[in-house]
Amino acid sequence: MLTLQFLPYTEIEGLNSSKRIAKLLDLVKTDKIILLEGRLRSEEEAELIRRTMEEISSKFTGIELSVIYPESKDTALFAKLKQAFINMVLGNRRGMTIIGPANVVEEIKQDPDKIQLFTKAPSRGRR
Repeated sequence: MLTLQFLPYTEIEGLNSSKRIAKLLDLVKTDKIILLEGRLRSEEEAELIRRTMEEISSKFTGIELSVIYPESKDTALFAKLKQAFINMVLGNRRGMTIIGPANVVEEIKQDPDKIQLFTKAPSRGRR
């Protein structure tokens, strides 16, 4: 069974980077695909990947990660100021991050406006 879990940014906002990454990894290790409101900082993404590589085993084969970030195509001065203000107020809440276990997620394709998530066919012997 495929499980998608929406994780509001408010659930990880108060955690330090290490605890934030641990929470995400713990959820992914239970074969859940996490839909995280917002995104991690670039250093946190790098640390998540590093920790994932350290924890790879026969039961945990890694993660697939993708971030979609809405960028304004409007170059008008007012639109740029508006986007700067929104970024200042919301911080890392803009956009969406998908993190899934590599044994479930086959591929994540993205373009600036959408993400397509392809999953692997479940194995018969697994429950």
